[in-house]
Amino acid sequence: MPVKRKLPDAEDHELKCKITSFSRPQVRGARPISTKKPFSSKKCLAWFHEYTGSDKVLGPEAMEKFCKDIGVEPENIIMLVLAWHLSAANMGYFTKEEWLMGMTALQCDCTERLQSKLDDLHSELSDSVAFRNIYRYAFDFARDKNQRGLDMDTAKSMLALLLGRTWSLFPVFQQFLEQSMYKGLNKDQCNYDEDGAWPVLLDEFVEWQKACSAS
Repeated sequence: MPVKRKLPDAEDHELKCKITSFSRPQVRGARPISTKKPFSSKKCLAWFHEYTGSDKVLGPEAMEKFCKDIGVEPENIIMLVLAWHLSAANMGYFTKEEWLMGMTALQCDCTERLQSKLDDLHSELSDSVAFRNIYRYAFDFARDKNQRGLDMDTAKSMLALLLGRTWSLFPVFQQFLEQSMYKGLNKDQCNYDEDGAWPVLLDEFVEWQKACSAS
């Protein structure tokens, strides 16, 4: 998960509420490691404060240490799935409230428990409903909150993260983006339609590819 930008101030609370309006993830495979040690909110918060001290926000530097501790690179798509589970509003940051709500749903109150769930988190990318919701979430998660769309570099990075692993034509799609006149992408261009259709931008890509094949 890329680490970037400063944390918006408290006046961005309204925008955060929009983020959390996305479909809440349905946690699968959430099972305690031992029936003798049920999930502990107190232990979960102590775990959070190992990274933040007295702060109420886990920021970029602490995020790097957190990723190292769980054995996941910050740019790994699993970090995006985790952020979705936490309903994190800002890339590179987890608030205390987001942490406690998301980790409670995952039943994770320590590094070892979260590590035991990493395979489950990754498997959600193969679930069509979960993936659609993660894709929708990613647009606002990656967007600067004072902008309506994504700058092109951020858009390409996020699309590569979401589509590059499974879509064989993605390298060609990257060429399409490189030659396009777009300086950035808005939600209508790169997000799923409400009826579950492919992102609108792919329609333009198909037409471009047909034109290239015909020339």
